[in-house]
Amino acid sequence: MVDRVSAEISRPTLRSRALPVHVQVPALDEAVYVCRKGFHAINVQAVCDAQLRFTNIIVQWPGSTHDSHIFNNCNLKRHLEEGKYDIWLLGDSGKVHVCPSYLYPTSWPLSNEKEEKYNRCHIGTRYSVERATQQIFNSCFNLLMCLHKSTGCLLFSPEKSIKIITACFQLHNLAILLRLPEPDVLCETPGPEVDSSPADNHNMDGCRVRGNLINTRF
Repeated sequence: MVDRVSAEISRPTLRSRALPVHVQVPALDEAVYVCRKGFHAINVQAVCDAQLRFTNIIVQWPGSTHDSHIFNNCNLKRHLEEGKYDIWLLGDSGKVHVCPSYLYPTSWPLSNEKEEKYNRCHIGTRYSVERATQQIFNSCFNLLMCLHKSTGCLLFSPEKSIKIITACFQLHNLAILLRLPEPDVLCETPGPEVDSSPADNHNMDGCRVRGNLINTRF
């Protein structure tokens, strides 16, 4: 796989994604498991590299938990802010954080050709986390026969579903280690991300780092 952002900036990149995994209606605290899409879920934060290997996952939060809350309370964010990892973390425009190591698309409308090129590279590179998570749904969940045929949800309690989701991520990484063939993935081609939210002064450090990256590398 061509790592488009790394090719431009000569620095390792990871891709982040938050996704709700559909579970059956819990017996307790049912309301907190309803995600923004209207079904009961475990909200999962996943980070992968260019080889589609997951390097960090958070599988513990109910579906109503906001993506930013999960990221703000994870060790990965703290380690990035402390400079422990010399990497870029690619995310979507909905999770804008102070951390200078966190790269997200530029706001619409774009100012120049450099920003347009940066956004294309960002979207194309981050798309790998979409592929990786879709592979888990297409292979691991089906392999374990965990999903209800009509609703596509995990037929277990949240506690057991968390264990199954974690095991599926581990099986995915093992399949890559053993060089097993990739499953067929039905996934849409990524489109441009539009961020119409106003600029946040608390995120100016991250914006300056991104702006300097765009001006010097693209």
